[in-house]
Amino acid sequence: MAERIATPKETAETLAKKQREISVSEFFAKNRHLLGFDNPKKALLTAVKEAVDNSLDACEEAGILPEVEIWITSTGEDRFVISVRDNGPGIVKSQIPNIFGKLLYGSKFHTLRMARGQQGIGISAAGMYGLLTTGKSMKIISRVSPRKPAHYYEIQIDTRKNRPEIIEDNEVEWGYERGTVVEIELEARYQRGRQSVDDYLAQTAIANPHVTLKYVGPDGTEVQYARATEQMPPSPRLIKPHPYGVELGVLIRMLKETKQRSLLAFLRSDFSRVTPRVAAEICEQAGLSEKANPARIAREEADKLLAAISQTKIMSPPSDCVIPIGEELIKKGLAQVIEADFYEACTRPPAVYRGNPFRIECGVAYGRGGSEELATLLRFANRVPLLYQQSACSIHKAVVTTNWRSYGLSQSRGALPQGPVAIMVHIASVWVPFTSESKEAIAHYPEILKEMRLALQECGRKLAQHLRRRKREAEEHTKRTYIERYIPHISEALKEILKLKDGEVGKMNEVLKDILQKSRKF
Repeated sequence: MAERIATPKETAETLAKKQREISVSEFFAKNRHLLGFDNPKKALLTAVKEAVDNSLDACEEAGILPEVEIWITSTGEDRFVISVRDNGPGIVKSQIPNIFGKLLYGSKFHTLRMARGQQGIGISAAGMYGLLTTGKSMKIISRVSPRKPAHYYEIQIDTRKNRPEIIEDNEVEWGYERGTVVEIELEARYQRGRQSVDDYLAQTAIANPHVTLKYVGPDGTEVQYARATEQMPPSPRLIKPHPYGVELGVLIRMLKETKQRSLLAFLRSDFSRVTPRVAAEICEQAGLSEKANPARIAREEADKLLAAISQTKIMSPPSDCVIPIGEELIKKGLAQVIEADFYEACTRPPAVYRGNPFRIECGVAYGRGGSEELATLLRFANRVPLLYQQSACSIHKAVVTTNWRSYGLSQSRGALPQGPVAIMVHIASVWVPFTSESKEAIAHYPEILKEMRLALQECGRKLAQHLRRRKREAEEHTKRTYIERYIPHISEALKEILKLKDGEVGKMNEVLKDILQKSRKF
């Protein structure tokens, strides 16, 4: 029997030699499922989604009505090239490598303003997935002005150091005055139907009626969603943090980093909705001097300051940092994609969770005829469709816990309502509380759930009125048809009773129909 060789024991020194820093890109390369690259079908959708989201954000921030073109080309078995081009402002040459070749690099993470992207991960993660599965670089062309050249880059991401590797950098001829085109080759699978690229683009058209989308699929099928309005949505305003949304560690950091020389000035200038009177009240409640130097506030004093903030009545944060779609545009968007007889929408007033302002919108489209299938649920966050993890999302919970039977729809316990109906729910916020980095489901905050239910109930009441009116009209039509069937017989009976001539019977039929028409509302 062979003698077993003992494994040498580790010591503190040998363990110390093995320790090294893990870069964020190296972590996500091994855990790409956290970013939405779980399987080939979902990977294709996620890559297209991240590129389109970036394009729409760039156009809107520049005040340009977005026109986005998407091509998906098959290059082999389970291999596709996706290309996304926009008419946005373009990207400055020096920023292109970092934007597309570095994770957690972006302009929105440290701001409080409504935007589709939040973390600076998406498009660079799509390029990283393409590199891991095909070994191919991400290709980018961008131009900022017709008077300046277009820049062409081929970029790979160094996952060990989370930095871009520039494979090629040239000036090229490009037939567009400005904008950006991104091309990624990746391992994926294309399928139509639910949770597909086609489904995502159709839903994007609903929530973004000011956008024109042109799409060419792998089979050559061309689809275009023309914009339903020529008016750009107002630009959301950047706001400062609200005191109610700040935690102790963040407050301590803000106190150390502020440029203000007094505690009163710090509270007034570094937070939103803090007036001089409110700032003085907070200082008094905390037992701290208004003239205290913020940088010298100790942890215990910061704890008292935070407690004083929670006990002081402060106005809700301003809502112009959150721009809803609007009731009329929701109805136009639904009508563009979903054929129905009835469209209704509701936009709730601004509300707050953890100091972050948000608004909830709901839309309902009720189709023709009856159906025993479950309702179609359309979920959106900052105008972006959410296609996965439906049952884990607070939108799903709000819909299934609403009593749709009282609004004229069939519903089983704990399930979506039944019928030819599509229900849309949109949350707009400066910081959408997603449950994961893949941004597929919204967390169950009580404040958010409450607003969702109120919006759903308002749309439900209007839907119930429509269904009652339709039922009443159907009953009236049945009665009218029944009576009209017997009008000739009544005329014949009157002819015999009143000794009418044959020519007068026809006039009698018309008189009876006229009386029927005036006596009933159809």
